[in-house]
Amino acid sequence: MIQKLIDRIKETKAPICVGLDPMLSYVPEHILENAYAEFGETLQGAAEAIWQFNRGIIDATADLIPAVKPQIAMYEQFGIPGLEAYEATVKYCQDKGLIVIGDVKRGDIGSTSAAYATGHLGRAKVGSKEFPGFDTEFITVNPYLGTDGVKPFVEQCNQYDKGIFVLVKTSNPSSGEFQDRLIDGRPLYELVAEKVNEWGSESMDGAYSNVGAVVGATYPEMSKGLRKLMPKTFFLVPGYGAQGGTAEDLQYCFNPDGLGAIVNSSRGIIAAYKKDAYRDFGPEEYAKASRQAAIDMIKDISRVL
Repeated sequence: MIQKLIDRIKETKAPICVGLDPMLSYVPEHILENAYAEFGETLQGAAEAIWQFNRGIIDATADLIPAVKPQIAMYEQFGIPGLEAYEATVKYCQDKGLIVIGDVKRGDIGSTSAAYATGHLGRAKVGSKEFPGFDTEFITVNPYLGTDGVKPFVEQCNQYDKGIFVLVKTSNPSSGEFQDRLIDGRPLYELVAEKVNEWGSESMDGAYSNVGAVVGATYPEMSKGLRKLMPKTFFLVPGYGAQGGTAEDLQYCFNPDGLGAIVNSSRGIIAAYKKDAYRDFGPEEYAKASRQAAIDMIKDISRVL
């Protein structure tokens, strides 16, 4: 699966993904009004609003980008209707030719991880039949329960040609509370990186592994070292833009050939119409603002690669 993502990145010349992480505060008033008129101020109404919001952004950006990354928590907060909106978003993106990275951060004991892996990457057995669940191309995985919590995901990658991105060094300010702690003189995130290499060796797809790593753009010196530690690992890079990561910070996540990473931007693109640089588009043209923000991000990153 990682080779498919690389091929799409080469086709679009855009090593970016759009984070479809909708909050109701991002949704323009006219979309909210229409959704509430049909379903009321209910969970169903909220889910309808974020689905319609997403659809506008997807339509406006699908020809520019290789992938999207919906964060499932933004949908789960609206219960079952929210999960239905997540599923609708995933399928719509796939119909548009986009690769979907489900940002679900799953990871548990072996049998529970196996169920998560089946639900998001594989197929559930029901009697004599098998059915896909959310069926995304990639998901994010939390490795902190160890190998028996990660292996079920790798097995699904191999069986169904899917991929995962394992949390290694995240972009949030408090990530260092645990990830930077020294163990035998080395930071924990480096030990996780070594395990990612080990897990990844069991699922190679060309020059890179289907087992990727989440490496935040907000710690460029650390990402520089991690790139050396994981030369065959594809990076999913959060933290660009709103969280403070710059194009210059990102360059260390890539290999010399300009490959090896895909950079995420969420509210910087989906809520672009609220930013001063794109305010002239207005709420009615929020999707056009998102398109321009995606174009600007691609240019910004391309200049340092």
